[in-house]
Amino acid sequence: MDETFWNERYSQPEYVYGTDPNTFLQASISHFPTTGCVLCLAEGEGRNALFLAQQGYEVWAVDISASGKEKAEKLAREHGVSFEYIVANVNDFDFGEKTWDVIVSISAHTDPNTRKRVYRKSLKGLKENGIFILESYHPKQLQYETGGPKNVEWLVTLNDLIPYFSGQQIIHQRETERDVREGTFHTGKAFVTQFICKKISS
Repeated sequence: MDETFWNERYSQPEYVYGTDPNTFLQASISHFPTTGCVLCLAEGEGRNALFLAQQGYEVWAVDISASGKEKAEKLAREHGVSFEYIVANVNDFDFGEKTWDVIVSISAHTDPNTRKRVYRKSLKGLKENGIFILESYHPKQLQYETGGPKNVEWLVTLNDLIPYFSGQQIIHQRETERDVREGTFHTGKAFVTQFICKKISS
C-alpha cells in the first residue's frame, strides 16, 4: 500500500472513508487539552483533521497521498476551517521534540518496522502531558473482512504498542469488537485495538 495505491484510492470523487470523524476519536476528546497543536498521522481525506480543527485545535496532517491532500483541503474549505497538510512518508516526517499536545493515529497501518519508529517518534514529539491516541485494526479483523490491511503484520495488538509507552499514564487500553461505519472501505462489525496515553516522562 504505497503512494500509488493511495493516490488511486483517493482520486475518486467521493470520500471513500466518509467525512465524519472516527467515533472513537470523537468520544475520546474529553481526554485532550482544551487547546493546542495536534498531529494527525496517515490522515487521508481529512475527516479527523476537519473535526479537530472545528474544535479549535491547530491541526497538522501528514499523509503519503497528494490526492488525499487535495480532498482534505477541499473538505476544510467547504466547512470554513483550515489545517496544515504535509505530503510525506511518516518514516521521513520530523515529529520534532516536545512539539505536539496530541498525536492522533487512526487506522494508520504500516509495516512493523515503521510502526515502531512512529511510536518512538510520537513519544519524543509529545509535550509533557501530551496525549497519544490510537485506533487500529487488530489481527482478529482478518476474520471479519470489513476493512483494513490483509497482512497480519500490519495489524496491531496492545502488546505490540504498550512497551513503547512504558512509564507513561495509560488512560485507555482495549481490544474489542465494535461497529465501524466509515465510508466504502470500513463498514460493519470489526475488531479493533484502542489506546490512549498521557506523556508524563521523557
